[in-house]
Amino acid sequence: MKRFYVLFLSLLVIAFVFADSQYEEHLNLEPLPQGSLLASFNFKSNASIQSFEQQHFRYIPRSLGQILQHAQAKELHLRFSSGRWDAESWGARPWDGAKEGGTGVEVWSWIEAGTDEEAFTRWITLNHALSGLFCASLNFIDSTRTTRPVKTYEPFGDHSSSPLSNLHLLHGTLPREVVCTENLTPFLKLLPCKGKAGISSLLDGHKLFDASWQSMSIDVRPVCPKKSLGCFIEVELTVDMVLDIERSKRPHDNPIPRPVPIDQLVCDTSKPYSSPDTCFPMDVSSIQPLTLSEVFGRPINGSCLANNIRGGRSESVCIRVPIEHQIFTSQGSVERKDRSRNHRCYVLPENDPFEMVLPQQKSPAVVPRRSPPLYASRSFTGHGQERGGVQTLLTNPSSNAAVSFTYFETLPWFMKPYMHTLNAQIAASSNPQEEIIKSIYYRPAVDRQRGTQLELEITVPPASTVRLTYDFEKAILRYTEYPPDANRGFDVAPAVIRLHPDPSDASSKAVYLRTTSLLLSLPTPDFSMPYNVIILTSTVIALAFGSIYNLLVRRFVGADEVELFSLAKLRGRVNRCFRVLRDRFSHKEKKTQ
Repeated sequence: MKRFYVLFLSLLVIAFVFADSQYEEHLNLEPLPQGSLLASFNFKSNASIQSFEQQHFRYIPRSLGQILQHAQAKELHLRFSSGRWDAESWGARPWDGAKEGGTGVEVWSWIEAGTDEEAFTRWITLNHALSGLFCASLNFIDSTRTTRPVKTYEPFGDHSSSPLSNLHLLHGTLPREVVCTENLTPFLKLLPCKGKAGISSLLDGHKLFDASWQSMSIDVRPVCPKKSLGCFIEVELTVDMVLDIERSKRPHDNPIPRPVPIDQLVCDTSKPYSSPDTCFPMDVSSIQPLTLSEVFGRPINGSCLANNIRGGRSESVCIRVPIEHQIFTSQGSVERKDRSRNHRCYVLPENDPFEMVLPQQKSPAVVPRRSPPLYASRSFTGHGQERGGVQTLLTNPSSNAAVSFTYFETLPWFMKPYMHTLNAQIAASSNPQEEIIKSIYYRPAVDRQRGTQLELEITVPPASTVRLTYDFEKAILRYTEYPPDANRGFDVAPAVIRLHPDPSDASSKAVYLRTTSLLLSLPTPDFSMPYNVIILTSTVIALAFGSIYNLLVRRFVGADEVELFSLAKLRGRVNRCFRVLRDRFSHKEKKTQ
């Protein structure tokens, strides 16, 4: 009876600790123009602050939670991205760019510390721990790759006013980092089902890293709902990718593309050079037929933690297509339609695989996508190995409203900008930059200690394009500071743009954009010269050493002291050797007899 009470109390304590834990996962599919498909995987789990501080982990991964506790990181945002988002063809970014990162690896965090030095020490500890957890080169984020943004980033979580003064924001980038399956595997291990069930079973490295654009994000933040009495820690993992439907359908055993038969080509006959033997391919404007098995290589393997979701099972898979389109799914799934948003969501069966089939549609209608509020592109100008320039084009597509945003750049220390050359003017106009640039925050670089930080408050008038330019000087590095592929160049981190929310709309949020990274060419020495010097020096040393060693070791005698060479003496010595050998063998034969 006593054991029964002990067991009952233990189960009661466990139920009390884990009662506030929740887990949700959602997959949103949306066909894009030019035969592409946007797939957004979202995994969200939370736990109370009390259970997190006492290290009672259920859905929150223990490995990540202990790292955050050790580094005193109150909020963390980590991004792994590759490719380029084509805003002109695909429209606005998913999640309004909040889950997107720059090319390579980007991380920023709010760390609690008393001084800046203590915060930086914990920042290095955090990066080293995350480097081992995600198999990435985050340990290379040092003081030269770390900045402290002032205007660009704001906390996504709810932090109390008392420790907010002790929170230090630190930001780091690795634009050279190559994202691969070594980063996806530890990402999947953070999920409760480890990629074995639920929508995470669709995540395959061959499909993800064959995408035209992909981004993996990890967000950890404290949340304090207004209608709730307590706060909780929320961990949100997101995977966004744009797949080429035609390329994703290629089988694994034969991935080489084959020419389309001539009778299956869709040609644009409006071209003047169109003829039976000349074809200009027509743009793919309609939604291509697809199935989950063809695009991702496998169906969804049941539901993940379907019985542990509070409030019953929720929609896990949604697709945004016109309501009149036909979609076929596996038996056991439940369909729910939202005609206002052209959304169609499905509740996954608990144990059976889930398959979705979108056949060829008779109607070529495509759901219109939102246009981005701003277009941004950045490039290098100038020529030569001594100086150069940066040009950023910022286009406001709206015809009646101006766009205000914060422009944030992180430059390496060997890229020294001339701030007196900073100029912002409207294309085909000569307006002074004071009307466009409202404020400037500039933190100059220190050689081999920190990079350049530049934050600008910019306003672009309606239907206008602003050209932002400045000149810079290239520094000469030591030969030990060049990477192995020095002639490739040095990657410069993308610029981050934060569009301010509308003050008149309480529900509006900030929108984030990122430009592409740049490749900077620096004066590079001829690294073959050290090899030539080593070879030449080694040859000279070998000749000198050989001559000196020969003089020291060889014995020199006079010519008259050497005995005259006689062929008869040599013949006699050879004969004596033969006789000795003959007598020895004959003596052995007598003993054996």
